Amino acid sequence: VPAVTTPAGATRPELACDPDGPLAAEVIKTASDPYVGRISLVRVFSGTLRPDETVHVSGHGLEDRGHEAHDVDERLGALSSPFGKQQRQLSQAIAGDIACVAKLASAETGDTLSGRGDPLLMEPWLMPDPLLPVAIQAHSKADEDKLSQGLARLVAEDPTMRLEHNQHTRQVVLWCLGEAHRDVALERLRVRYGVQVDVVPHKVSLRETFGTRSAGRGRHVKQSGGHGQYAICEIEVEPLPGGSGIEFVDKVVGGAVPRQFIPSVEKGVRAQAAKGVAAGYPLVDVRVTLVDGKAHSVDSSDAAFQTAGALALRDAAAEARIHLLEPVADVQVLVSDEYVGAVMSDLSGRRGRVVGTEQSGSGRTLVRAEVPEIEIGRYAVDLRSLSHGTGRFSRSYARHEPMPPQAAERIREQAENGA
Repeated sequence: VPAVTTPAGATRPELACDPDGPLAAEVIKTASDPYVGRISLVRVFSGTLRPDETVHVSGHGLEDRGHEAHDVDERLGALSSPFGKQQRQLSQAIAGDIACVAKLASAETGDTLSGRGDPLLMEPWLMPDPLLPVAIQAHSKADEDKLSQGLARLVAEDPTMRLEHNQHTRQVVLWCLGEAHRDVALERLRVRYGVQVDVVPHKVSLRETFGTRSAGRGRHVKQSGGHGQYAICEIEVEPLPGGSGIEFVDKVVGGAVPRQFIPSVEKGVRAQAAKGVAAGYPLVDVRVTLVDGKAHSVDSSDAAFQTAGALALRDAAAEARIHLLEPVADVQVLVSDEYVGAVMSDLSGRRGRVVGTEQSGSGRTLVRAEVPEIEIGRYAVDLRSLSHGTGRFSRSYARHEPMPPQAAERIREQAENGA
């Protein structure tokens, strides 16, 4: 029996494989049946499982993979024993049995079923990290309506898969273990859930920032029949260190911009920064200082000063050197000594900087490097080829830093061409 604790983490005595002991069972597989709904394949380690009884469901949760931790009580549906394509009804499942449980709404693979009065939590499985990103989109409007439900079922069945809704790139990304895993997942979406998807190029979340100080003027003046619009503001923009975000400073004197409209200017500046000023990526790490402006006693408004603030930031960007920032990942590659040279050479070819190597057991070396994320989209596949299937790697976000001028220019050209 695996090690068990209470959901709060307190230790418990080791369980025996005893039908009369406390209930401890584990969900070892989750599947969806078009007629029955969700089916959980459960292995009973201790105690006895009976149909229609209420049990406690405890889950560790893998929040980064779309699985939340949970502690809930649920009533079991019918129990059955899988026998080929047939399901044989069971009156109970005792310690040592494997049974199918229908309609467990919240239970997912790896969760623990235990008695309501004595909740338990089994030791979590060690699962490999999915490191191959696959960006997908619905093939048609009909597929779009079914996509979210299909993906939720897919991820519930497979805890090695991670689903990401990237807010910055507005992409839906499935993180898989490799190409075969990806192909199986997409085929399952198509055949089992009737959802056709297209694979699209995976985007990384780029940023923009000012490389030089600059000043800009936003003028939003419109006179038409009735109420007009009048707002003028002048700003100065200066770059800040990485990770500073956006600072807004008010240095207006003499009431050139009335107090009630200064938050409007800030709102307009921040809205424009979120849209970007050069290639459509969010602007970060700048200080925007409002230094002057003009208002009209009748025609000035909140909306007019928001528009003027946005125009001022775009005007400042037109006169400045704008840097594109790309995310850089900390990459650790564990590989056999014979492939260390090839791995280091390959990382250098990806604009990576090797920051160190160390021995990790007999005949294995850990290579640490910093590599732009745009260069390692397919590294899960490429490393397998490079190391003849023996290499492993992990990655974590480190920071954003300026792209080389040639690469940044290509990105800008793509943005201008609408690619």
